Amino acid sequence: MKNALIYFALFTLVIFASCANKESVEACLDGYTYGFWGGLWHGIIAPIDLVISLFRDDVTVYAQNNNGAWYAFGFILGSGGWGILGSKSTCKGKKRRNKEFDE
Repeated sequence: MKNALIYFALFTLVIFASCANKESVEACLDGYTYGFWGGLWHGIIAPIDLVISLFRDDVTVYAQNNNGAWYAFGFILGSGGWGILGSKSTCKGKKRRNKEFDE
């Protein structure tokens, strides 16, 4: 019975999520189109943009007027590369901690 309630809640959530308004972005698509370097910069400043976007409606985290895959790739690298860039430093830290416990 508990699983049925969870499934019903998820189904209801999906149904109501489909009722969201469609935002018009045509006004944002005029002018400069951001590419890889714009995505990289926007990824670096994404945490700051996120905080500012909570208080202002004219600031967004992700540029609507971008060229697609290259912008997204730059954004992912700028925002930390999903942990790719910091993976070596965490491995070194684990090895260092293990040596301390062995001694």
